[in-house]
Amino acid sequence: MSITFQSLSEIAGHGFDTVIDVRSPAEFAEDHIPGAINLPVLDDTERARIGTIYKQDSPFTARKLGAALVARNAARHLETTLADKPGGWRPLVYCWRGGQRSGSFATILQQVGWRTEVIDGGYRSYRRLVTAAMHDAPLRHRLVLLDGNTGTAKTEILTLLALQGIQTVDLEHLAAHRGSVFGAVATAQPSQKAFESNLALALEVLDPACPVMVEAESSKIGRCLIPPSVWSSMLSAPRIRVSAPLTARADYLTRAYADLTADRDALKATLAALIPLQGRATVEHWQMLADQGALHQLAAELMERHYDPRYGKSRDRSDPTILAEIETTSLAPETLPGLAKRIATHLRPL
Repeated sequence: MSITFQSLSEIAGHGFDTVIDVRSPAEFAEDHIPGAINLPVLDDTERARIGTIYKQDSPFTARKLGAALVARNAARHLETTLADKPGGWRPLVYCWRGGQRSGSFATILQQVGWRTEVIDGGYRSYRRLVTAAMHDAPLRHRLVLLDGNTGTAKTEILTLLALQGIQTVDLEHLAAHRGSVFGAVATAQPSQKAFESNLALALEVLDPACPVMVEAESSKIGRCLIPPSVWSSMLSAPRIRVSAPLTARADYLTRAYADLTADRDALKATLAALIPLQGRATVEHWQMLADQGALHQLAAELMERHYDPRYGKSRDRSDPTILAEIETTSLAPETLPGLAKRIATHLRPL
């Protein structure tokens, strides 16, 4: 039996115990319904082989071999991943188009006795909903941007706001990147499609009647582009701006980027990317500071000579509505919860 989803909210509240993506690992890695597990009925090599036989030899031969491979892989999944599933378990299965791969696997699961359903239209029907929400339709949510110069602890504050009941979306977390040339983290960035999927579902579970706070970003976080519907809303969104002295921001950056500064060679290599913008002499000076462990001075100079001027130029090109200017003299860990509370007071009346 197949089930048709008309909206992302229906997918978010699907009610099944497990969502199973039976596409190949490469297809799953590019994008999938958030929360789904991958139980491929054809791996990447098998899928390519079946496709070649279908086109160059015979559709019948391809289907016969495909059926054998699907049965073999399904047996392996039943004996491993699904071995402990009880009789009342309810899985939801999908493939690329909701066709043979998902239908075959679902039939086997149904024969076991599990109440299994297939997504009508498969991944493609889901992707159309994401595209409509992220590219075609205006965003339903009212965004408020958390703004401020580099080093004002915006990402940490966003997390603290969420703990206080404020609706937030952490774009940098979804993109697995902290922004800027120093933004890479240990986790690989998702594909553009996966970034959009996770962002669409993150927004879908929030109440459109209440504001959603996101961090002010450029249109690109690492290699992930903020999709048009969200970016358009961000451009017109009001802002709450945090400001702190340069020394307090330098203190914060040396703490927040301890993972990067721990590897001095990697830090110097990252600094080298700024040569086209700042010149070789300046960057070599910064690399020397890295070698000397003068990380506070390095952070301060990077902000004063690179990030703050760039932020100032960007600010001069726009004229956003500023809901509040929040000033603080310290960004030490113990001060951030209070700072978040001050920000929250300006959001709750909206």
